Amino acid sequence: MDDMHEDRPEDNQQSMHSELSTAIRRRPIAVALGTSLEQALHTMDENRIGAILVIDPDTERPRGIFTLQDLLRRVVLKNVDPQRPIDEVMTRNLITMRPQNTAYQAAVTMSRRNVRHIVVTDHSGRLMGIVSQNDLYALQRAGVKEISIEIRDAQDLSQLQSAAAAIRRLTITMLRQGTGAEYLTHFISTLNDLLTLRILEMTEAEFELPQVEWCWIAMGSEGRFEQTFTTDQDNGIVFAAEAGKEQPLREQFLPFALEVNRRLDACGFPLCKGNIMASNPQWCLSLREWKDKFSTWINRAEPEALLNASIFFDFRPLYGDEQLAESLSSWLLNLTSQAALFVRMMVTNALQVEPPLGFIRDFVYDESKEFPHTIDLKMHGVRTFVDAARVLALAYGVSQTNTAQRLRAAGEKFRMKREEIQAALEAFYFIQSIRMRHQIDVEQAGSGSPNRINPDEMNEVDRHMLKESFKQARKFQQRLQVAYHL
Repeated sequence: MDDMHEDRPEDNQQSMHSELSTAIRRRPIAVALGTSLEQALHTMDENRIGAILVIDPDTERPRGIFTLQDLLRRVVLKNVDPQRPIDEVMTRNLITMRPQNTAYQAAVTMSRRNVRHIVVTDHSGRLMGIVSQNDLYALQRAGVKEISIEIRDAQDLSQLQSAAAAIRRLTITMLRQGTGAEYLTHFISTLNDLLTLRILEMTEAEFELPQVEWCWIAMGSEGRFEQTFTTDQDNGIVFAAEAGKEQPLREQFLPFALEVNRRLDACGFPLCKGNIMASNPQWCLSLREWKDKFSTWINRAEPEALLNASIFFDFRPLYGDEQLAESLSSWLLNLTSQAALFVRMMVTNALQVEPPLGFIRDFVYDESKEFPHTIDLKMHGVRTFVDAARVLALAYGVSQTNTAQRLRAAGEKFRMKREEIQAALEAFYFIQSIRMRHQIDVEQAGSGSPNRINPDEMNEVDRHMLKESFKQARKFQQRLQVAYHL
């Protein structure tokens, strides 16, 4: 018996990074408030479903859900009259998400809240559909469900370290099986998010934090959902505070943040060498202080500001009061979309790192003494796409932080053809896949650079594809150069 859906003809294939609207596989079955238990059960039996939504008929907003478990616990065992309204026995406090949220975000929420359904509503709260746990797990490979349960049930650091090791083993297996880089980076981010969330939950219970709204934010590759096998920490805290009262609150958050950073390090996420972490007072700020930081960077647009933009402008909420971070994001996008000089300088900065292509030779190499005759796939490959997509997102007010989502959302506004966007993304993810495969080889060998590769050691096909991918990066940069008259 299906959970609560009626089949619909479409059966779209999507990844865990697809919008949640594409994961709504069937039309939801619902009854109105005031419907009798008997009628609701008849509808469930008629449609062969194990759960049914209850909606307000005037607003079309979902108000509850009634499942077979509710039938047993609240009706049968308590001998409730079947003519009573379903309102009295339904489960309230539905977990809802917007259609533009991703399937992976829904999976994280389900695991954290230990629920089997996410209700999808539009901007006014009206019912659009429902996504079940089975819908999402169908998008994931074997082992994901077990690892997410292991993380959710973990009671100490050693259990989380075990789960972190399981994540690495599974992702290595998936990469060797040919799983695409786009799916794999979001897969890694999904489980790493769950791990981080559990660390935050466990650590929060051990500290007496201020009674104010606050949010843990992820930045850098974590903020972009683009983590690979060697990803250090980039995180911060935003909290609510009245002007002049920030410092006492910050001092209460810092010991908690330090312990979270230590535990993440113990689970395989190295401490940031640049100290861009929530335990650094510079990045544990009130909402007003964060706005002051961003305003300073945008108005001055100095080299340090442009460097900071490559990390801090990719933030997203991970734990706590997400509205704080979303408020900051909306404010920031409104600011950058009007800051033409800053965006222009961001473009200039993005063009400084060129793809390593030569006019005579296939590739050109930098002056690395430790790793001669190698190419830095992160600096001269991945970064070229990431920086360009970030510029477009800030220029056109695109809220997504992921490189692919940014390019898909802003590319057409930038007058890129769909085939151009797709070519750029295929090139970006090919470089990412080569990079991740190399990272595994380096880890197992115990030597080498996780991001540097010698093209002479690649097979002919991969070498050719890498060259073509760099050409796409060059084309992307040339479009920016022409558009901004640089």
